Amino acid sequence: MIEKVIIMGAAGRDFHNFNVYFKDNPRYKVIALTATQIPDIAGRVYPPSLAGDLYPQGIPIYHEKELCRLIRKHAVDLVAFSYSDIAHTDIMHIASSVMAAGADFTLIGATYTMLRSRKPVVAICAVRTGCGKSQTTRHVCSILQDMGKKVVAVRHPMPYGDLTRQVVQRFASYEDFETHKCTIEEREEYEPLVDQGLVVYAGVDYKKILAAAETEADVVVWDGGNNDTPFFYPDVHITLFDPHRPGHERLYYPGETNMLMADIAVINKVDSAPGDQVGKVRATIEKFAPLADIVLAESALKIETPELIQGKRVLVVEDGPTLTHGGMEFGAGVLAAERFQARELVNPRQYAVGSICTTYEQYPHLQRVLPAMGYGGKQMKELAATINQTSCDLVLFATPIDLPHLLTINKPTLRVKYAYKDHGEPTLKTVLEQRMRQLAG
Repeated sequence: MIEKVIIMGAAGRDFHNFNVYFKDNPRYKVIALTATQIPDIAGRVYPPSLAGDLYPQGIPIYHEKELCRLIRKHAVDLVAFSYSDIAHTDIMHIASSVMAAGADFTLIGATYTMLRSRKPVVAICAVRTGCGKSQTTRHVCSILQDMGKKVVAVRHPMPYGDLTRQVVQRFASYEDFETHKCTIEEREEYEPLVDQGLVVYAGVDYKKILAAAETEADVVVWDGGNNDTPFFYPDVHITLFDPHRPGHERLYYPGETNMLMADIAVINKVDSAPGDQVGKVRATIEKFAPLADIVLAESALKIETPELIQGKRVLVVEDGPTLTHGGMEFGAGVLAAERFQARELVNPRQYAVGSICTTYEQYPHLQRVLPAMGYGGKQMKELAATINQTSCDLVLFATPIDLPHLLTINKPTLRVKYAYKDHGEPTLKTVLEQRMRQLAG
């Protein structure tokens, strides 16, 4: 009997799970996908050209709030949960609703959807969004380059536009960002790697993406997003931990899975987190991932003219996903403002425009910061309008890219950069080189 399926997602893992698990499997009929977390991704269709012969009309994408109605309407048999960075209790609330509506609920095992590569794969993942994966990925790529390896990075998907044009995306220049009409979130992830001289792949079809990456790489680096598990089977699995959120490593899906699979566990931000919280995270790793090498790291701030912060009324703009579904109340910008004695952190909520207002309603924990939301041209304009309306002396941008180059800002701005830095021994370079030597035999 054919099972009718709904895949719950957020324009990323859901597409990958469909492609490698459901697409050509006659046992299943995917009725719909549902979307959450990201604005304006519901109401689309997973196109026929990507959905395959079993789906000549494509697959409709609905907002997640329609889930139970769709289960009842179509007598759905199975709901496959396919997005990440969600509390274990929240998953079970969803599962309970699904089961009450009449369907089974499943989480697909990580290894079922991992593709095997002909080249060594180093994966950088995390237990929560905002642990510091991106800066660690850049450092890992530098280590591998210093070993004489040609490195290609493959990024967790962010296909929010025309999916038929995003099957395989290759980024090697700033012109490529314009060609692919990248959002702020995409540019934040791709630009620093391209600036480092690396080629970056992303898109929708990760079988095709992997095949393309393998043609120009000695080592493929999986740059994980949203604390998801890797799409490629990792030869070295690096997992990031955040001591500002001790205990979260066992409370979120699939972050706990990444902890249990870790070959190398990096406890980041030890320079700004209390020592007892660092100790709690270390103890958890030692108990539940005892074979992992543990590395301590700092998220080092880099500011060209920090003296400009002192005594100013500052608006802090932080990395969007870290603050929103990552659940953080602050990031590097707040730390910089406090360290260099800003007079005040201006609360931007009262100045918010359009979808930025909606973001604050959805994430009420945000008080002193502005998340750098920019999932399309309209939202980027609303972000700029919010900044320009805010009464402040200085805008402190603590985002991975130089946002004032993309936005028209009418106030003085200062950028806060942050980078990976080892905190004592062993270093990440030491343990990664050892793992790579073991792979080479």
